[in-house]
Amino acid sequence: MSQPEMPQKSPFVVQVEPGKYAWCSCGASSKQPYCDGGHAGTEFRPVIEIVTEAKTVAWCGCKQTKSAPFCDGAHSSL
Repeated sequence: MSQPEMPQKSPFVVQVEPGKYAWCSCGASSKQPYCDGGHAGTEFRPVIEIVTEAKTVAWCGCKQTKSAPFCDGAHSSL
């Protein structure tokens, strides 16, 4: 897999609590937008993000962002 799968063509907008999150960069996780190890055997690795306060986050769903793990609007040109 040289290109990530695209689980959805929009961000995953989620209310998160403080903690450590592993964003799926390959698109193969069944627990989107988070990693479940579906990248095993590929060159992809999760992006670790530490959240320090409760907030709403827009995790990239198309896996084409240049601002991983967050949505940068790349899906609008797909």
